[in-house]
Amino acid sequence: MRIEKFEIPNLKIIYPSVFEDPRGYFFESYNFDRFKEAGIHDHFVQDNQSLSQAGVLRGLHFQTGDFAQSKLVRVIKGAVLDVAVDIRAGSPTYGKHLAIELNEKNKLMLYVPVGFAHGFLTLSNDTIFSYKCGNFYNKASEMGIMWNDPQLNIDWQIENPLLSQKDNENLNFEDFNSPFKYQP
Repeated sequence: MRIEKFEIPNLKIIYPSVFEDPRGYFFESYNFDRFKEAGIHDHFVQDNQSLSQAGVLRGLHFQTGDFAQSKLVRVIKGAVLDVAVDIRAGSPTYGKHLAIELNEKNKLMLYVPVGFAHGFLTLSNDTIFSYKCGNFYNKASEMGIMWNDPQLNIDWQIENPLLSQKDNENLNFEDFNSPFKYQP
């Protein structure tokens, strides 16, 4: 397993060591000690999984306050364009994002720390997306930023994704007052 830093501080891409043979494959998707060595000290307390058809966009989501969440995300089946946006006030990369394809073939994972908005677009039918959370879900702490906000300039590679009602009502980035502070 190789864990690499990205140019946005604290965001990390995980390249698992995959062992394949005629029977299939095996890889370790999580190891507390290896993640700790790479600076990821989270104790993940909740696992979530979603199934989506091609063209579904979920996000950009985050939780605030005592329920702020880190996430370790990956695709079990299918493919997504995964996006994490730095929303930590004072960060040198505030408002910048990473967009990366996660899919069942590359088996890449992304560590999204507290202080980032997260979302994904499914690129194939019957995509199964899985994520570990560093805190429990709390509806009252949930917030979102518009997926197509012009200030964020994210190339989602789609014009009319399928969105939930909630995601159609997220905040514009210019109206967002971040509760997160950057800590180098």
